[in-house]
Amino acid sequence: MKMKLLAMIGAATLTTMAVSAQTPPAEKETLFTNVRIFDGKSAKLSAPTTVLVKGNVIAAIGAEAKSSTATIVNGGGRTLMPGLIDNHVHLTMSSFGIEEITKDGMTAAMLEEGASKQAEAMLMRGFTAVRDVGGPIFELKAGIDKGKYKGPRVWPSGAIISQTSGHGDGRLLSERSRRIYGEISKGEQLGVNYIVDGRPDVLNATRENLRYGASQIKVMAGGGAATGAGRRAG
Repeated sequence: MKMKLLAMIGAATLTTMAVSAQTPPAEKETLFTNVRIFDGKSAKLSAPTTVLVKGNVIAAIGAEAKSSTATIVNGGGRTLMPGLIDNHVHLTMSSFGIEEITKDGMTAAMLEEGASKQAEAMLMRGFTAVRDVGGPIFELKAGIDKGKYKGPRVWPSGAIISQTSGHGDGRLLSERSRRIYGEISKGEQLGVNYIVDGRPDVLNATRENLRYGASQIKVMAGGGAATGAGRRAG
């Protein structure tokens, strides 16, 4: 009897799972009315029209865009367009200069808070996805993904990888070589950059960024325009 009852419970569970798999939850619908469309193909905006979005997919435009259950957003004649993607941004580095980052008292939390404002501004300018190509970004990305901050989807690089006196070596002139003196620079402590010399260092830095979730790697192999010496010469 006990085995028969367990079999019945198991069968009922499998049936419920099968029904759930066949009937996915209804997607949220949004109906945008009185909007002019920029589609990225034509230089001109469309005449005022209606757009129906189901989930995150455009389901219909114009006369066929109808729904009795959708949330209605009246665009008031404004422009509706696809989200933009910026292929090269530095959300943190655009929020702070290198002198600010390396000053006494700067913390990772302060960088994250400041960069979150830049991220929200990017979103409000219409960019729904960005590729961040260098700098402290992993905590900010996690905050956006969890809803803590408003911002675009971020594809992160993590700390910039650069040789000593290279374009990504942003140390102050008072900061000495980690390899020679054993002192980690402020930028490296905060995840701004990895100062590397030679293949093993480059591989280690790359693997560290990948361990944190980098989707691409930023290597600055050029001259030291951003170094302390370069800023002083300028």
